[in-house]
Amino acid sequence: MVDKNIVGRGNKDGAALFRDWFSSLNDVAERNERSAYVFVMGSLNEILKSFDMPVSFPEINSLQTAVRKQSHDLLTQAEDYGYSPDICGYVKADVAVQLAGGEHPMGKIPKPSIAVLTNACNTYIKWAEIWERMYGTPIVTLDVPGTRSQGTQTWQGNSDFENDKRYVSAQLKELIETCEKVTGKKFDIDKFREVLGYANDMSVSWKRILELNQACPSVFNALTDGTIFLGVANGFRGTKEGSEYFKNLVEEMEFKVANEIGTLSEEKFRLAFVGVPCYPIFRRFNEFFTDWGGNFVHSTYLWFAAGGTNLGFEYDLKNPIDSLAEGLLISVRDAMDSMFYQDESIMSMIDSYKLDGVVYHPIKSCRTVSTGLSDGRRSIMKQRPEISTLFIESDMMDKRVVSEAQMKNRIDAYFEGMISRKQQVSV
Repeated sequence: MVDKNIVGRGNKDGAALFRDWFSSLNDVAERNERSAYVFVMGSLNEILKSFDMPVSFPEINSLQTAVRKQSHDLLTQAEDYGYSPDICGYVKADVAVQLAGGEHPMGKIPKPSIAVLTNACNTYIKWAEIWERMYGTPIVTLDVPGTRSQGTQTWQGNSDFENDKRYVSAQLKELIETCEKVTGKKFDIDKFREVLGYANDMSVSWKRILELNQACPSVFNALTDGTIFLGVANGFRGTKEGSEYFKNLVEEMEFKVANEIGTLSEEKFRLAFVGVPCYPIFRRFNEFFTDWGGNFVHSTYLWFAAGGTNLGFEYDLKNPIDSLAEGLLISVRDAMDSMFYQDESIMSMIDSYKLDGVVYHPIKSCRTVSTGLSDGRRSIMKQRPEISTLFIESDMMDKRVVSEAQMKNRIDAYFEGMISRKQQVSV
């Protein structure tokens, strides 16, 4: 007997939390107060929450306009204002929202009181400069050292790693000083520890949830369900609500594994997704795969857009600032690695997640995510020729470059090929 109070609870509660988050931002805007603008790869939510600062994620704000079929008009407005069709669609949608006084389909977005970003994406830096020009917003850019070359990651105890950690820690202290100036509040180390404790709960839970999707059948769709989970992981990181949500989510997924309850009625193909989803036709895009019994059991998106939550890293509450520096160093590096060396990420998934195929989705808006995907695909094809791969191009925001008919034909042919291959193997 399926417990209806557990199955589906994560999606329902996640959607409710998401609406509450945007409602709270709307209230901040209506009171003419401001929020911190941050990004998913290194949000520093842990420090900002310790100052009780409302936090807005412009990337999430923008993708929501695409999911709600309103991005086209916003992109056009930004281009009419002078922004090139070639630059990031997230940026242009945000610019249009700012020009409209923060009006957004989920509610009003408050203006920024501070912008906090890392060097995980070069667009972050130029994007924040737009707010600086518009509002005189103070910007804090954290330079987080990444992997120097493939396979050269260092860890705690290594002299290079310790030097990098000290470098990041010094920048965190500068961020704290700036937050004190912006908010007029003194930094509370005890509250900071409390926030880190909640972040630890979420991190441990998220890592466990990803592991549970190794089950056959898989218990959630990494593309659709995973996007809901990611929204909560970013917006509620370091909060009691986020901690409780993810603990409940683990309970749901463990129940589904124990009772062999899959996300599809019949899972025929287990897939990994590389890139950013096609939000302008988000539901239909996923249906192109589920109609064939294909389910995305993992994705690189669940790595680089999770703010490091996927790693299961736990902060040392006795040494909170240095531990946050270590966590930031590892998580931002991991996010960049999952984009730049995504073939290694996929290779680590193939056997543990029992993959049948990998779908590569380069997008017009983001060269950072899309660069090297064809090389990564060739690497997988060479190392694991039994894994079927698909390469389809569109965008995360701009429906002008999304051809549903052409995409469907490519995906249909992909599954027909996998079916034919399976039949040949079984003969």
